[in-house]
Amino acid sequence: MNKPLMSKATAVWLIDNTTLSFRQIADFCGMHELEVQGIADGDVATGVKGFDPVANNQLDGIEIEKGQRDPLYRMKLKFNPAAVGEEKRRGPRYTPLSKRQDRPAAILWLVKFHPELSDGAIAKLVGTTKPTIQSIRERTHWNIGSIQPIDPVALGLCRQTELDAAVQQAARRKAAEGVVMSDDERRKLVSTEQSLSMPDEPRMPSGLAGLEQFGRSDEEKRPADFSDADSFFNLPHGDDADEEEDEDPTR
Repeated sequence: MNKPLMSKATAVWLIDNTTLSFRQIADFCGMHELEVQGIADGDVATGVKGFDPVANNQLDGIEIEKGQRDPLYRMKLKFNPAAVGEEKRRGPRYTPLSKRQDRPAAILWLVKFHPELSDGAIAKLVGTTKPTIQSIRERTHWNIGSIQPIDPVALGLCRQTELDAAVQQAARRKAAEGVVMSDDERRKLVSTEQSLSMPDEPRMPSGLAGLEQFGRSDEEKRPADFSDADSFFNLPHGDDADEEEDEDPTR
């Protein structure tokens, strides 16, 4: 964990029992320096009983001594194997009320541009339910005519790293199932950084293919005839041509 249990109570104990600076206590407890100063002034955490981090196996006494000697020293939380993974979010994602109306637009964007994502992955990204996703997939949502697809990252419903991780997981699942993907699908399944670094693929639009031959005459389209190539070597030389002109009786 990045901060100790009962951070405010721990900050109260450190203020009362050590000479650590407000910044050091704030860094260790995951709080703002002004909040720690408010605790010291009695304006914040009034009535909170101090919580000893050393006695509760969250901090070594040596760390406090180092911090008191060096004001720039940042104390390190004692490693607790039982706390590994506790910071991972459990259950459905909480979406603020101000952003819940944007979820259909985010779902439509994911369904349109990342059809490889499962309903469970989309529900985890934007914090919605599978029936809502299914109604948007089947275009039976009550407001489907007014919904415009918007990137969920731009809406603040998820982080870009979370979206990239979900897309990469979908790519691995498709590869494990042996599904053959097109170039466009394969380009969608890479992360944003990889996609931006990939070179553009020059392609001719299908509507313009074959127009390069339009308007040419039959003679231009017909290949050159080199069957009588020997005639090029039997042309008269410059001197012979002049003699022939002098011997012409018509002149």
